[in-house]
Formats: sequence, structure tokens, C-alpha cells
Amino acid sequence: MNRNMTTKMSQLLLKQLGPRLLSTTSFTHSIIAESSGIPNGTTVGMARILNMHVRNWSTHASSESGMDKKENTNTKAISSYWGVAPPSLTKADGSAWKWNCFRPWEAYQADTSIDVTKHHKPVTWNDKIAFWIVQALKYPTHFYFQKKHIHHAVLLETVAAVPGMVGGMLLHTKSLRRFEQSGGWIKALLEEAENERMHLMTFIDVYEPKWHERALVFAVQGVFFNAYFLAYLASPKLAHRITGYLEEEAVNSYTDFLNDLEKGVMKDIPAPAIAIDYWCLPQNSTLKDVVRVIRADEAHHRDLNHYASDIQCQGHELKEYPAPIGYH
Repeated sequence: MNRNMTTKMSQLLLKQLGPRLLSTTSFTHSIIAESSGIPNGTTVGMARILNMHVRNWSTHASSESGMDKKENTNTKAISSYWGVAPPSLTKADGSAWKWNCFRPWEAYQADTSIDVTKHHKPVTWNDKIAFWIVQALKYPTHFYFQKKHIHHAVLLETVAAVPGMVGGMLLHTKSLRRFEQSGGWIKALLEEAENERMHLMTFIDVYEPKWHERALVFAVQGVFFNAYFLAYLASPKLAHRITGYLEEEAVNSYTDFLNDLEKGVMKDIPAPAIAIDYWCLPQNSTLKDVVRVIRADEAHHRDLNHYASDIQCQGHELKEYPAPIGYH
């Protein structure tokens, strides 16, 4: 009886596993196993795992050999399940676009005809507080940097890019809380922050900050970000007025920078390649041309923030008036 039971169990197992063990697929697996160095007697499940490993290794090896053929290129293709591939971009002349920090459609020609001498005269207490806060911040930086214009510009841009980001972030969360549109001001302020950051990306191609300057940036940015965040929560009109006066001082600093370049006090070096592509400048542009377009950007940011403060000082909300998107 035990012998009959054993025979029945053997027939049942053979019926279930026979097609798998004796199929051409398993035969193919055995051939692959032999060619791949998989030891005989390996179970089917283990053989499949080892075969998958072999296939992955062969794919990896082939991709590596393909990369070896492209040793002259600095970029490597990223393989991902999600299938997000970087776009292949070119300039207007057909040459390859080499910047990842901005795209061709973000480049523009700065309006250098803007009045760089405009000044908002402080009248109300709100204006006077904002003005004297900026004046208190101005003198220590001028004393520290003096005529080191590029050093001053690097620190200035690490601070100037903060207000737009903070304002845009807080308007964004406000729009979500209140289920209301922002009139485009979120985009306008984030656009300002990105533009200021591109100023910094330009200057670090000209000058590499020293360790003590990097430490100073950490300290100043940490204090200023939190202080401006609290100021914007307490009074957006005060925060925008402070930024307006900060931009006025930035315009004055770049005017001094430009004057020293024109007088020959500083050497007028060729413009960085990133600046030529970002502001659509001629190929023979110099640092003087770069400072001129950056000063124009700062003047536009000055106008935008004073305008935002005026809207709120007159009892209105920013969303009621369309933001000057692309104003710079």
C-alpha cells in the first residue's frame, strides 16, 4: 500500500513538474547556465536568479564598454525606470547648449535704458523704518569690502536672492490656505530670486570666494533669511519696502563698480561665457557690459518691490493688481 501511494505521488509530481523540467525553456536555461558558468545541479529558481544576474552584468558591461568609447564626453547617460531623459538643447547657431542652471528660453536682453538714479523718498513711518534698516546694514558692508567690488558683489547676491524666495514662498502658502489666486506675484517674486541667483553664478566664474567669505555668507544668510521671514509675516509692505531700498543700494554699488572699470581702476576682463548666453550679449563683451546689465536688473527689482509696497500701503492686496512678470 505504501508502494502504491509512493507511485501515485511520483506520477503526480511528474505530471506537474514534467512540462517545466523537460521543456525547451529549461533546456535553454541549462545551455545559458553552462555558458555563463552556472554550476550543474542548480535548482530552477536559483538558475533563473543567476541568469538574471548574468543578463544584468552583460547589460552593465555593454553599457560600460559604450561609455569607454565616449571617454571624450563629460556627461554620462542615466538609466532610470521612470524614463525621464534630459532634453537635447542647442543655441540659435546650432551649437550645443552647455548650461544646466538655465535654459535658452530663459535668456533675455536686459533693458539698460532704465533710470538707475530713482529713489523712493521715505515719507511714512513704514518707509522711514525700512530706509534706516537698510542704511544700518550698508555701512558695515562698505567698511568691510571698501573697493573690493567683486567680493562685495558675491556677498550682495547671496543676500539679494533671499527676499524674492521668501516672499514667493509665503504668498504660495497663503494662496493654498485661502484657496485664491495670487495675481502672478508668486511667479514674479520667484523670478526675481532666480535672476539674483544667476548674478551670483556669473560672478563665481570671475572670483572664487575664500573660506572666511563663505563663512560670512553662512552667517549673514542665516540671520537675514529668518529676519526677513518674520518681517514678511508681520508686515509684507514693510518687507517689500526694505527690499526696494536694498535694491537701490545694489544699484549704487554696481554704479561704483562700473565707474572704477571705466576709469581703469579695475581691469576690464572678458565677460564669462555664462553671462554672454544668459543676457544674450555679444561675444566680445567684457565685465563692464556684465555689470551694466546686472545693474539694470537690480533697478527693475527696485521698482517691482517699491510698487508692491505701494499697493499694500494704499490698502490693497497684491492679488488685485497683475504682477509685472518678466519685468527684469
